[in-house]
Amino acid sequence: KLTSTAPVSGIRKTVRAGRDEMRKVLLSYLPADLHGQRVLDAGCGTGALAVELAKRGAQVMATDISPTLIDLARERLPTDLGRGSIEFFAGDMLDPSLGNFDHVVCMDSMIHYHRRDITKALAGLAQRTSQRIAFTFAPKNPFLSTMITVGRLFPRGDRAPFIEPVAEQTLAKMITQEPGLSAWKIDATQKIARGFYISQAMVLTR
Repeated sequence: KLTSTAPVSGIRKTVRAGRDEMRKVLLSYLPADLHGQRVLDAGCGTGALAVELAKRGAQVMATDISPTLIDLARERLPTDLGRGSIEFFAGDMLDPSLGNFDHVVCMDSMIHYHRRDITKALAGLAQRTSQRIAFTFAPKNPFLSTMITVGRLFPRGDRAPFIEPVAEQTLAKMITQEPGLSAWKIDATQKIARGFYISQAMVLTR
């Protein structure tokens, strides 16, 4: 239901609002004019972010591990994307065959990675990215940890997938220690907390 426009429960309503706000934050980190630039939307869901990127002129490669979500994204694709374009791909967002990019945006996909795998994934993407990687992670704090524990008691339909929170300082240290990210620096970070949605954006630039 989070991917539709239908009425949702109170829990899901806060998550939807939080995601909408995070999408705006990630878009704010990218140039307003992306004409001629190639952007990877890694974990695109139903394509809301990909559409906004395309409207800025980007050539978007939108990927998601879920074929169902990719099908929904295709169904909801506007007829007018301006100067931009979107190519959808159902599969691994880290697949090297997707090619090289100017920018990568990864919204609420790496929050489902074990922390040790986040920097490995970023390093892999960095090899094929020339300018910027904007991604989100689940920031470690007592409130979020409690919500994750309590969330396991909810009806199955309201449960979130696996999430491993990581402290900002811990992740920053892991990034600086990752050889594959030695040419990159943390340029910005911002946390969004809206009810049951807590996520933090981080941007890496060369």
